[in-house]
This record gives sequence, C-alpha cells and structure tokens, in this order.
Amino acid sequence: MKDSYAVKPGTKVKLSDWDPEDTGDEFHSKKEAEKELERLRAKMRDLQEVMFAEDKHRLLIVLQAMDTGGKDGVIEHVMHGINPQGCQVTSFKVPTAEELAHDYLWRIHQAVPGRRYIGIFNRSHYEDVLVVRVHNLAPEKVWKQRYKQINQFEKLLSDTGTTILKFYLHISKDEQKRRLESRRDTPDKQWKFSFGDLKERQYWGAYMAAYEDALTRCSTPWAPWHIVPANKKWYRNLVIARTIVETLKSFDMKYPAPEEGVETAVVPD
Repeated sequence: MKDSYAVKPGTKVKLSDWDPEDTGDEFHSKKEAEKELERLRAKMRDLQEVMFAEDKHRLLIVLQAMDTGGKDGVIEHVMHGINPQGCQVTSFKVPTAEELAHDYLWRIHQAVPGRRYIGIFNRSHYEDVLVVRVHNLAPEKVWKQRYKQINQFEKLLSDTGTTILKFYLHISKDEQKRRLESRRDTPDKQWKFSFGDLKERQYWGAYMAAYEDALTRCSTPWAPWHIVPANKKWYRNLVIARTIVETLKSFDMKYPAPEEGVETAVVPD
C-alpha cells in the first residue's frame, strides 16, 4: 500500500487520473478497516517508544489538502494514542510580520523535528507555491524558483537525518461541498465553518493546477509525495497509518543497551 499512492519522481501528475473514491481491494467497509487501523496505531505507539529511546531518527510528516480535506482528522485519528512527549504538531497560518521579514523557509526550518521526534506539519512550505500562486501574492518568477529551493531544502533535511513523508489528501469537489454543508448544518461543527472556505472554493481549478505542479516537481527520492484517496475518511487514515508504520519499521530500531549490571542492581529501601 505504501508505494501504491506514491508519486514516482519525474512523473507528471494529473489529478483527474487519481480516484479520490478509491478504497483498494482489501477492505470493503469502515468496520472492517477499523480493526486494522487499531492494530497499526498500537504498532505505531510501540515503534515511537523505541524511536524516542534510541534517539537516532527524525520523522517529518507533511499534510496538504484543500479545505475540509482532512488534515485535522488525520492528526486526530491516525496519531491517536501515541505519546505526545515524542510528537510535535505545527500548523502554518498566514505568516506573521516577523516571519515575513525572513525568507519563506525560515519559519519552516525552525519547526523541523529534532532527533527522536515525529513532527507533523498541518500545511507547510508548500503554501508558498499554492496559495501564493493562486492569489498572486508573489510574482511568477519568484514562486517558480521555489520548487527547486524546496527540493534543495528537503534534500538538506534528508542528508542530515530527517525522513520525510508527504501526503496530499485528495478529495473531490463534490465531497468538499458535502463536508462544507455538513459543517453548516451540524451545530457542534458550525464553529469550523468559514465563509473564507467558500471564497477559496471558487479557485478550485487554479488550486488543482498548482497542486499538480507541486506534486510533479517536488516528488523526489528523498521526499516523495503520496496522493491519498481521501473521500472515504477510514481509507485515508488506513493508507497513512500503514505508510508511517512501514517507514518506522524500516529504521530497524533497537532499545539502547542497559547499564552494565542493571539485572543485579538492588533498589535501596
């Protein structure tokens, strides 16, 4: 499953070729998949504990999606139960005045996880080739340079020990409409409804073009993109959980050796 949704470096992405309704062949319902998701979450908790103890690896998870795409849902349901001591989540909003006084990657680099941590980006540096492009917040000659700069930045992170997983949560325009209407009509979800999301929806086509370029130009051997079918939340969660677990397992981690003589140590009264 890990490689099924990975964008092969050098491949031109056309999102209409990727089915957001896809649920694979293994499971046919949310109920069937839930047991597997719980197993994966338990395995993830175990692997995270070893990762924290070993103190050798860093894992950065990047989540990008259109509004209502499910970034918050992934963080809540996939990462459910892991030790918060070893996980840090960063949400990137509109840049502050201080952030705008620096290069666009300055605030990103500060949030990259250190050794033993899993870092999650809810939106990321890719906003600077997405929203910036769609809303003409920078000249084309400026944002076009950023694909290469982003690849070089991620190569630096990879070369210095950070493993990067990037997930684009792929929903259809019809599914976004349904989710926005659900927020509007459900009292305990209305706080999430934003008229700004309705405005952004008008730029759907421009965003799809921007995402296709980002996915095409910035899926690399050291930081591949995964296009995750996300219309069905249960399948979205399963794909991402499996990919994370398979990645953590590939680290081949071990608990550090105990101090010599620990087996015979006597704890004083």
